[in-house]
Amino acid sequence: MDILITGILLGATYSLIAMGLTLQYGVARIMNLANGEMLVAGAFGAFWVFTAQQASPFAAALVVVPGAFALNWLIYRYLLRPLVRRAKNRGMLEVDSILATFGMSFVLVGIMLMVFGGGYFTYSYLAEPFEIFGSPFALNRVVACLVAVAISGLLYWGLNGTRTGMALRALAVDPAAAGLVAIDVPRMSAFSFALGGAVTAAGGIVLSTFLTMDASIGVVFTMKALIIVIMGGVGDVRGAIVAALILGLAETAVASLIDPGLTLAAAYLLFILVLLLRPEGLFGRRQS
Repeated sequence: MDILITGILLGATYSLIAMGLTLQYGVARIMNLANGEMLVAGAFGAFWVFTAQQASPFAAALVVVPGAFALNWLIYRYLLRPLVRRAKNRGMLEVDSILATFGMSFVLVGIMLMVFGGGYFTYSYLAEPFEIFGSPFALNRVVACLVAVAISGLLYWGLNGTRTGMALRALAVDPAAAGLVAIDVPRMSAFSFALGGAVTAAGGIVLSTFLTMDASIGVVFTMKALIIVIMGGVGDVRGAIVAALILGLAETAVASLIDPGLTLAAAYLLFILVLLLRPEGLFGRRQS
């Protein structure tokens, strides 16, 4: 039972990272390898608000989330949009975006190293026990899970219950067809990419409440987000949530029963099994 609850608490926070990349890759068609750096930037913002301003780290969302949205919109508009225009097919766009965002990740890491230094950073927030079914769990993890569930639910409702969400889902299915029904594809792609960056930064705030981080750890979260997105089915938010929970449970089980150092290996093994057995993902459609 302890493994199950801990896995759910961890998986719920992972879902925020995955949904950010889902919006960027599944909808905007940009494979963003700098996704993890945006998460670390959000974590740095929460750390600064808590230590320097003596306020709740979640208060950082008032500045970090809009700032991440604006920054990612500018990145798409001036760095990635020219790549979209010149790409002759989706494969070419994926290659170009991988190369561009791979370089951008190094730039972001360099900026964070210059501003915050290369040391580890952490802070103690709600670090007290909270009982669930008679077993103690860290209160900060419980609160992080609840915040992640709230954000995930709001995003899921937005994608399935609003006209903008309908446009984004249409764009994920077929950008060319979306343009034929009066959807402004360039504008909605930019919005999707920016929204994905904002959700990822929010995930960084949530994760910073119980994880120790440093400026160069973003690549680990990028790979975990990619694993979750592929597992769940590219462009499917529901699949990303389910896959995040599966990954959280798998990592928790391996850490508790075998060795904490093998959690990343377990994630890659799970990823390989999905690619071999169901390459379209848990909720993806088989190609006819």
